[in-house]
Amino acid sequence: MSMIHNERTKLTATYLNTAAGGLFTAGVIAPVAAATFGVSGAVGGPSALTLVGGVAIVLGCSVGLHLLARTVPKGLKP
Repeated sequence: MSMIHNERTKLTATYLNTAAGGLFTAGVIAPVAAATFGVSGAVGGPSALTLVGGVAIVLGCSVGLHLLARTVPKGLKP
């Protein structure tokens, strides 16, 4: 039974880490690239403060998910 538990634990950690990577890509890389290259769906685009604030919040969430994913394997059984 511990092998099944360990595989489920590793799967959970992988899921959380993948979610963190996707959040980073969608919430940090994409907005920064759009602002850098002048691509915006809104007229005038977001202000610099809005962009930096949003990126900081999403970056913090992404790092939090990654750190959570790092703690999940501590539940592995020998």
